[in-house]
Amino acid sequence: MQTHQSTVDPSEIAKFEAMAAEWWDTNGKFKPLHMLNPCRLDYITSQIAAEFDRDLTKPNAFAGLRILDIGCGGGLLAEPMARLGADVVGADAAERNIPVAQVHAEQSGLTIDYRHTTAEDMAAAGEQFDAVLNMEVVEHVADPLGYLTACRELLKPGGIHICSTINRNPKSYMMAIIGAEHVMRWLPKGTHEWSKFITPDELFDLMRNAGLDPVDRKGFVFNPVTWSWKLSDKDLSVNYVTASLKPA
Repeated sequence: MQTHQSTVDPSEIAKFEAMAAEWWDTNGKFKPLHMLNPCRLDYITSQIAAEFDRDLTKPNAFAGLRILDIGCGGGLLAEPMARLGADVVGADAAERNIPVAQVHAEQSGLTIDYRHTTAEDMAAAGEQFDAVLNMEVVEHVADPLGYLTACRELLKPGGIHICSTINRNPKSYMMAIIGAEHVMRWLPKGTHEWSKFITPDELFDLMRNAGLDPVDRKGFVFNPVTWSWKLSDKDLSVNYVTASLKPA
């Protein structure tokens, strides 16, 4: 068994622990995620359905699939996956997020296996999944390559890895840090570090080096007029999402 060194950044975990109780407040500190969530879910469900030949119009479309939401927070993605019939594990390195997620799942009548753990520890334990959701996490870890390698180890051969993050350029600094943290005050100041942002090409290189095969990438684009998000094939300038596969 391989020895895994944790890629968790304690200072990053502390930020999210402080916000844990607000996960399900649609007007609280996680308002940006609640606004983005329908767009994220559209991409995630369509990618998983295409990879495993599932019909999203049918009940329990993801029945029989084991899905890991790494960095699950309060369960904003884990719960929709469970409603689609998947066997869901939600993992987070911020301990205070877990009881928040557990209580909300119980109130929603959902069975989700929430754990206070890391990708590295789960990989070391030999856990395997059909899909790994890795959303807005990679820009918060101490070692992106080590973290993505652990995510690849967590996938079954032929499994799909869906990863979103923030591009690194002047526009993303203005939008994600100045705009979201200082002007709109959607997030506490210091939530993001611009130097940790990753360009799409850098992320694809990291995933290849981790043993994954990148197959798709799209942008999440915010429209300030309609106050909504949409997927874009061309605009990956700020928020973006990728899909990659573990070779069979």
